[in-house]
Amino acid sequence: MSTFEPQIIAYCCANCASSAAQISEKMGLSLPENVKVIQLPCTGRLDSLHLLKALEAGADGVYVAGCQPDSCQYKHGIDKAQKKVKYVQALLPALGVEADRVALFHMMAGKGQQFVDAAKTMVERVRALGPSLLKD
Repeated sequence: MSTFEPQIIAYCCANCASSAAQISEKMGLSLPENVKVIQLPCTGRLDSLHLLKALEAGADGVYVAGCQPDSCQYKHGIDKAQKKVKYVQALLPALGVEADRVALFHMMAGKGQQFVDAAKTMVERVRALGPSLLKD
């Protein structure tokens, strides 16, 4: 019997999360192979549909990696992203899907380990949930 390996999409801001990713690479750390990173100028530009479409297209989980609330270059981008994540989390149970398949992680630019830990946390969380029922 094979172990379920969830497919995860990570939407990351080009500022704090991207810097943390670069630091993680310099530290010799790597993300799990089943995490695909999509870089955004700001997580505030993310739409709720991006999260839902990722799940519909085959992702077992989706997370947003953005700035700390007090360090967003665009002032309120991470706040907007958090509202969209909470909206999707509230919507998913009505579709028969666990809200924990969608998450938001606040990053600090110099914390490469934090960037990798968020990815590993999401993989473990979704692995425990099993395959998504929302896939095409």
